[in-house]
Amino acid sequence: MIFGALTALLIVSCTSAPNPKPDLAPQEVSSIVTLTPFQPQLEIPVNPALKPATPQVRPTYTPYSTKYVVAENLPTPVLVIPTPDGEVPDFSLLNINNPLTGLPVSDPSLLDRRPMVIKVANSPDYIRPQSGLTLADVVYEYYIEWGDTRFIAVMYGNDSPMVGPVRSGRYFDEHVARMYNAFLVFKFADPREYSYLLESTLNEFLVVPGNGSCPPFMLGPEKRDDYNNFFFNTTRWAKCIAARGVDNSKQTLRGGFFTEHVAEGIVDATRIYSLFSKYSYNYWGYDATIHKYFRYQEANDLVGKKVEAYIPLTDAQTGLPVTADNVVVLFVPHTFENQYDAHDEVYHIDLVDSGTAYVFRDGLAIPAIWNRTDENQPLLLTSLTGNPIYLRPGQTFYEVMGVTSTYTQSGTDWRFVFQTP
Repeated sequence: MIFGALTALLIVSCTSAPNPKPDLAPQEVSSIVTLTPFQPQLEIPVNPALKPATPQVRPTYTPYSTKYVVAENLPTPVLVIPTPDGEVPDFSLLNINNPLTGLPVSDPSLLDRRPMVIKVANSPDYIRPQSGLTLADVVYEYYIEWGDTRFIAVMYGNDSPMVGPVRSGRYFDEHVARMYNAFLVFKFADPREYSYLLESTLNEFLVVPGNGSCPPFMLGPEKRDDYNNFFFNTTRWAKCIAARGVDNSKQTLRGGFFTEHVAEGIVDATRIYSLFSKYSYNYWGYDATIHKYFRYQEANDLVGKKVEAYIPLTDAQTGLPVTADNVVVLFVPHTFENQYDAHDEVYHIDLVDSGTAYVFRDGLAIPAIWNRTDENQPLLLTSLTGNPIYLRPGQTFYEVMGVTSTYTQSGTDWRFVFQTP
């Protein structure tokens, strides 16, 4: 199902001083007080300046098996990326760099364990702000059903006393759990999906609520309905899993390609909109002063009305706005589990082989190919000609779209509109 091994290599070391938060105040446009500077209808824009919406077609793509060479005698292959002045980075940093972010970690011992992928709710809207998203190394957002989306937070280089609210599992979660050799933390699932996961080889790495304090699920501090008030404490998981005797050893994860050096000659992109439905939509706004994208979510009180309205998404655990150093839009095939009843809305999202993508970093848009070269390794992102794409060191946020989804571009605004199969 997955193409044979293709080794991608990594280096980087980068630290940066804390930066001030941007102004997150509501914005005013055309004398109408709103929470966004961009107010088309919820349907695909009809502005004649926009390019026609173009369906994404999954390409035929053959991996280049000879482009990379396995580095010998290294637990994780490493590519030495010279700095702009030609200096070779300090190899001593390789033991403390997080392969998922390219950044040093404050506690290197955190990397001596198996990662956790944790399901985090994004609906109903009153569960926001969520906890732990700013502490994840990688986050995936994907469509679940009835217009809603859900997050998968990949926790490795940081711990968090609260991650959640934790919600139910989906078929797609298997792909992410396998790519990171991770524990899959979720709150049960549809019987078909739950049975599938229980019968898979992931069985011993599934983490669902149980009796007592192991696994370390907990109720949130705020009064919510019981179903949306479960959180996971990653700081207590190592002791818990040791008592169970399940393998929590360090996994061999292929590092990504990271550099602070910015490529030139690529299209600008300062706002990236993802419209999953009239109930669930967001955009990432780029702040050039600190090289980060800030997440804005649909404004709860205006959802379903004829204008888009947004408010900043924050993290209840850290008190910080949700940001990303890289935003990657993936076009992935979606198929119905029950092909004879589309209203069932139980999906398979087939993140296998390869497909098209857009990589956004440093205010730039880069057309890309995503490659699942190995079942148990993270995605490899390349240019359309097969060269590796270098991400900015830091957190990467993936928006998972269907291959029938569309996009439009107007100036530096990019709009991706999800379409069901």
